[in-house]
Amino acid sequence: MFESLSEKLEGIFKKLKGRGVLNEESVNAALREIRMALLEADVNFKVVKDFIEDVRGRAVGKEVLESITPGQQVVKIVHDRLVELMGSTSAAIKFGPRIPAPIMLVGLQGCGKTTTAAKLARLISADKRVYLVSADVYRPAAMEQLAVLGRQVKAGVFEAGSCKDPVKICVDAVEQARREGYEVILIDTAGRLHIDEELMDELRRIREKVNPAEILYVADAMTGQDAVNVGAKFNELIGIDGVIMTKMDGDARGGAALSLRSVVGKPIKFVGVGEKIDALEVFHPERMAGRILGMGDILSLVEKAQATIDEKTAKQMQESLRKSDFTLEDFRKQLGQIKKMGPLKDMIGMIPGMGKIKALKDMEPDDGELVKIAAMIDSMTKKERNNYLIIDGRRRKRIALGSGTTVQDVNRMLKNYIELRKMMKKINSKGGMKALMRNFPF
Repeated sequence: MFESLSEKLEGIFKKLKGRGVLNEESVNAALREIRMALLEADVNFKVVKDFIEDVRGRAVGKEVLESITPGQQVVKIVHDRLVELMGSTSAAIKFGPRIPAPIMLVGLQGCGKTTTAAKLARLISADKRVYLVSADVYRPAAMEQLAVLGRQVKAGVFEAGSCKDPVKICVDAVEQARREGYEVILIDTAGRLHIDEELMDELRRIREKVNPAEILYVADAMTGQDAVNVGAKFNELIGIDGVIMTKMDGDARGGAALSLRSVVGKPIKFVGVGEKIDALEVFHPERMAGRILGMGDILSLVEKAQATIDEKTAKQMQESLRKSDFTLEDFRKQLGQIKKMGPLKDMIGMIPGMGKIKALKDMEPDDGELVKIAAMIDSMTKKERNNYLIIDGRRRKRIALGSGTTVQDVNRMLKNYIELRKMMKKINSKGGMKALMRNFPF
């Protein structure tokens, strides 16, 4: 989402870092470019104005202009200000003392409330028993959709039957959740194409009857500043406690994420980063600022790995590496673990410095390639997977035919495997990791 903004900021900072000494004129020139980059990213113009003035006040100070690394000092100031802009720290859901704790999800039609309800249920269910209820009696199959998603995440789902009163459905669902021992109930409310009095009246009546621990506004990042304006209206009319930003993996310019906290005054608590049921993450302002400035987000990558990689498989892989016996079978398992973590492009963006490597910038990692490689390895015999040296021309033709690929594909896959195997041996050797890191351009 922030790809265009990141590229522009990277270019601006590259010019700043190239200067031995900064003066007020050069700082102001850089700030003009940053202002344009933020406006083009659809950040609220008032937010941009305050942001630039604040950065200017910090960046033209004596300690920066006379610093040994003034360019890097300015980057740090912009980074710190971006973190403040997005809320400084991550904000957790406050469940309160009531059991079950009702959490209302509100937003316009099409913002992804129903899918987000299931994603949030999956996230919360790691610690608490979660119940789902749909109060959307207007959209065809809305309740059925939530029921299907609820089964996927193993959450309880309230069945409204023939009842068409959204308020009664919510009240009955809370009672049912209490009887069945659920700790949290997520209420998926109805949306409209735009805010109207009928919608707001319905939401107010649900709020009064169930007394939610939190009301979370679900915002579609693709709608830009409209999402910010709608959020401000929801906060004014019914009061919200936080925001869930959906479709953050899209190609929108990202201005809503940078504007919401300042304009609405409420924190972004979660972000949707894909269509899959596990594609909802806690929002960390500092990590997001790092990604915007091309510094990566290694903590999120580690957390994603810990959540998806099978511990037993990881230990087996570690043992293979220790013995310098990294086979094609190990390669196949490793690819399977990587595929679970999500799109390759997203993971590369989380690794500090990777976005600045031209070879990776020009390359669009194809997740379909992982499927193709797995098919080629699956088409090998056990003996071939354990000893790649026996795979001659005749065997390569058979593997290509069995996997629906070409001999050239098989050759390329084996070449990449051999290179990876060499790298693994280097890492495993004494002092190998330090020697390898010296070759990285960052």
